Amino acid sequence: MQSAYISLGDLKANRNALAEPAASQASGCSTSGGAGKSSCGSSGGPDDMPTEIWDKVKNHPCYSEEAHHHFARMHVAVAPACNIQCNYCNRKYDCSNESRPGVVSQKLTPDQAVKKVLAVASEIPQMTVLGIAGPGDALANPKKTFDTMRQLTEKAPDIKLCLSTNGLALPEMVDEICKHNIDHVTITINMVDPEIGAKIYPWIFWNHQRVTGVEAARILHEQQMKGLEMLTARGVLTKINSVLIPGINDEHLIEVNREVKKRGAFLHNIMPLISEAEHGTHFGLTGQRGPTAQELKAVQDACMGGANLMRHCRQCRADAVGLLGEDRSEEFTLDKIEEMDIVYDIDKRRAYQEKVEAERQAQHQAKVDALADALDASLIAGQEDLKVLVAVATEGQGRVNQHFGHATEFQIFEVSRKEALFVGHRRVDLYCQGGYGEDEQLPSIVNAINDCHAVLVSKIGACPRDELKAAGIEPVEEYAHEFIEKAALQWFADYCGRVASGAIVHQPRGDASIRQGAVMAA
Repeated sequence: MQSAYISLGDLKANRNALAEPAASQASGCSTSGGAGKSSCGSSGGPDDMPTEIWDKVKNHPCYSEEAHHHFARMHVAVAPACNIQCNYCNRKYDCSNESRPGVVSQKLTPDQAVKKVLAVASEIPQMTVLGIAGPGDALANPKKTFDTMRQLTEKAPDIKLCLSTNGLALPEMVDEICKHNIDHVTITINMVDPEIGAKIYPWIFWNHQRVTGVEAARILHEQQMKGLEMLTARGVLTKINSVLIPGINDEHLIEVNREVKKRGAFLHNIMPLISEAEHGTHFGLTGQRGPTAQELKAVQDACMGGANLMRHCRQCRADAVGLLGEDRSEEFTLDKIEEMDIVYDIDKRRAYQEKVEAERQAQHQAKVDALADALDASLIAGQEDLKVLVAVATEGQGRVNQHFGHATEFQIFEVSRKEALFVGHRRVDLYCQGGYGEDEQLPSIVNAINDCHAVLVSKIGACPRDELKAAGIEPVEEYAHEFIEKAALQWFADYCGRVASGAIVHQPRGDASIRQGAVMAA
């Protein structure tokens, strides 16, 4: 296999490494290998894809960027065993303050998992998706995984079913996946070159023995590609997760994107390595760093034109509950579920979801309406190609509706005359703790959004306002409770107007840090 390598210098210069995809390649939207539109990724809408695909993704928070503001998901931890070892993984249990794959507080039996799903779905009617993502590998625990799925198909037929896998056992399980009406599968694919794979995977367990080195990576690669092709042929939507590891696979992920697109992947999610030493992973203990925000965005941007990108992933725990970016799992521990009166009312859930969908459509229309003003303003300012990043504090519903001091993450949008594009999120330390602002937290928050020109909030105190201004970040309260894209585009139009009038001079911003494990509560 030939690999195409692009230097990070080229990536940062916004070189599009995938500008000329072959006509025979799948666009990422097709379920049959090549018939879909190239625009049908996580930010796509009903006009960008066939009706049967839209029905699968419109209320799936992982497969639709718009949906993730409104619809919730949950994971159940029924799959503890794993058949490979990754240098970035340590499946440590009972750490409720961590948010990363492989971490859970309680392992569940299938019966316990089903009861928990019914409890959550009755309390959170916008919960539309159930996934099994570990804490090991879903397909290394097939009996527990499929027993859970079988029961849910019977008891909660309106919930979409998903699973995540490393792909080693995938080809042998495709029939079983389809039998249980699992329409969405995530495969973690970090390489298509076994030489690179050997630096990521110390071993796999294959045919009842441990295999190491390049041979292990070769077997894993072949199984992943075969499984992906089989899922595509059966009409199952696939999302590819890739962990960006600087110096190992950062440039290589462009080739990964190209190869998974050829095989019909619907989405490609390029995530930053979680490398803090306290997590106890091999990479963490040996000093392998994670990417900066600019490095991550450069690789993602270089892959545009290939498989469609997902940028709103939160690298969830294996027992996460709620909207992406929040975790309500502590509300649904086994002891609390035992005390609940669970009434699973499909009609009530459907009615609630119809209201949520109406809100989502209103958000979309607000974005469309605001685009015209942003276009006019950028043209007047002579800034047709201007793009800036804006941070947003939100509690959900796609609105600017969170106080600066209450934010544990900021959503990041790249705003231009053409669009307000969601490009990621940044975890931060909680500023307000016990009703008071913790000023020592401000530098870390500023560092997390240092590449942004503005931060949109519902409210902000005097001290952080001054600190942000001193750092060159504009705090903005004027668009409180507006839809995010509308607010971002309106701010951009105003910004362009100030540039045109000479009131301000546009200055490029610096880089920002990607935080993992930030403080979530006092």
